[in-house]
Amino acid sequence: MTDSTILDILRAQEQGLMFTSFNEEIAFALGSALRARAAAAQAPVVIEIRNASRRFYFSALPGSTPENDNWARRKANTVLQCHVSSLLMGKKLAFEGRSQWPDAVLELKDYSVHGGAFPVRLKDGGVVAVIAVSGLPSREDHELIVSVLKEFLGAEHVPVTP
Repeated sequence: MTDSTILDILRAQEQGLMFTSFNEEIAFALGSALRARAAAAQAPVVIEIRNASRRFYFSALPGSTPENDNWARRKANTVLQCHVSSLLMGKKLAFEGRSQWPDAVLELKDYSVHGGAFPVRLKDGGVVAVIAVSGLPSREDHELIVSVLKEFLGAEHVPVTP
């Protein structure tokens, strides 16, 4: 699979997984669905849903560490800054031959371009929040979010993570 194809698939995920509305109740339901899926898989992750000013949902599963919380924060910051998933941003930079720092001006202490943060984007608007998961390998963190969103939004046509 080419880098260009991977970028197209990641963009298609974001286009296919948009919300018609988003609020605290939706964030709680979505966070609970993510937690249930992660717990069933015994995944040692943290799950966070937030916007730029406040946290809507947080859960730390057994085996996760404070470092996972820090990674989730950094990946979420990337989404809120760039308005694309942290995995897409990382793949895009690699495809362009650019680095996170200094090229993209995403300082390592506050941003991460590894998979595991996904934008909450409204169909009639922009990015209003971010979903972040940390504790599994990069692609698996991303795919956990995508697989739950596909079910949550009834968007089974959305491609799986390459």
